[in-house]
Amino acid sequence: METHPFAAAPAGSPTLDSLPVEPLLTSEFDTDPGSVYERLRSTYGPVAPVGLMGVPVWLVLDYREVLEVLRNDTVWRRDVRHWRARAERRLPRDWPLLAGYEVRQTMFLDDEEHRAARLTHHSAMRPFQDGHSPEGWELRAAVAKYADDLIALLAAESGTSGFADLAAQYTRPLLLMVTTKLFGCPVELGDEMVMDLWRMLDGGPDAGPATERALGAMTRLAAHRRSRPGEDLTSYMLLSDPSLSDEQLGRELFMNAVYLNDITGNMVCNTLLEVLRGNATVRRSVATGQLGETVNRAALVNPPTANLCFRFAGRDVRLGNFWIRAGDIVSPSVAAAHRDLLAIGTSHLVDSTVSTRAHLAWGAGPHQCPSAARELAGMIVTTAVGRIFEHFARAELTLPPDQLPWRTGPVVRGLRLLPVRYELSAGAPVAGRAGGPGASAGVAAGAGDDGAALAGVAAEPSGRGGSGLLGALRRMMFGGRRGGG
Repeated sequence: METHPFAAAPAGSPTLDSLPVEPLLTSEFDTDPGSVYERLRSTYGPVAPVGLMGVPVWLVLDYREVLEVLRNDTVWRRDVRHWRARAERRLPRDWPLLAGYEVRQTMFLDDEEHRAARLTHHSAMRPFQDGHSPEGWELRAAVAKYADDLIALLAAESGTSGFADLAAQYTRPLLLMVTTKLFGCPVELGDEMVMDLWRMLDGGPDAGPATERALGAMTRLAAHRRSRPGEDLTSYMLLSDPSLSDEQLGRELFMNAVYLNDITGNMVCNTLLEVLRGNATVRRSVATGQLGETVNRAALVNPPTANLCFRFAGRDVRLGNFWIRAGDIVSPSVAAAHRDLLAIGTSHLVDSTVSTRAHLAWGAGPHQCPSAARELAGMIVTTAVGRIFEHFARAELTLPPDQLPWRTGPVVRGLRLLPVRYELSAGAPVAGRAGGPGASAGVAAGAGDDGAALAGVAAEPSGRGGSGLLGALRRMMFGGRRGGG
């Protein structure tokens, strides 16, 4: 890729505003975004001009170019104040996607301001990252208990076999319960907060008011924990940086709520979907008990964030077949980049344990999700997915995969619902004993690293191949040979 550190765009090279653009958010994009990415790639190359709710945007499609944008923060800036069209007041009035970008928090800071904010996050999250610390042990045990409680509630409401929506009845409430626990909320968060995060990310007509409501809730939580500190992330953020005002801390909690509930929740549902729809490589990693690898494989095929946060060119730079002008807006597409990565490597990349770590679901470069947050999210996803495989003897989609309803928006690739027909295994938790002493002991006991933390989740029940969905997958993939040989 050619970059020109001190060059300006040559005279006569097309500008973003001068190019005809096709709207990205169409009915075709809603149902089959992959075909849209491929058409744009074949027409324009690695970078394409698109229209996003009336605003022209450079969409970066190829893996190499996306990685360049994510890694080079001296050229590609995150602070929305670098956006020329915004500074010149040329955006449509009440452009819905702007609401979230006006929230000044770690994700949208640059340079030393950004590094200092990340250090605060890392320091505050470290106790929960360490599975041997009281906070880390308790959080891991809580995630497993919440999952078991929700499965027991499902059994109480619908029986040990029946129909369920694993998005609305399992994933969303699980992530809300984890957020309540981790943030130290005095009352349990409601589903309306998740809906407000959706409205903000998807650019709905209520994006501005939804953002304000979510920010208000997080700011009130910050004030509450300042007066009543506890063993929670909110209190540890204040401990790490006592200079944070309630409003500043509220903005940081808001960002964490987006990632924890929306992005992490999408990763849970997308991973479950890839197993249920019969993705052979994903199923194989489940059957061998490699749940971390299962999540990586699913993230490659179906990343929870389709298009990452906007970047803004700090200077004129050549990217793909175009010159990007200083102040232009760029959207790095993880979903398109992953298609490019898989096409380049074909089956060789999909089958490689090492190469699946090349997924960009957590971002890359200086602005990627902090390591402590990635490990926490990974623990939550693998525990949530693992409990389903352990406690479900059978599960199958009740809709064809191409008829599942997806959210409409430019940022996330998230299911509205995940309908299944299920049958619980004999050892599944039931109301009255869900989350008992044995329910979460396996997860909490050995959480020093990814493999140890998952030992209880991925452990095979006694008997040949196990009795749950995990055992059934093992028998299907390996004919009953333990561990896949």
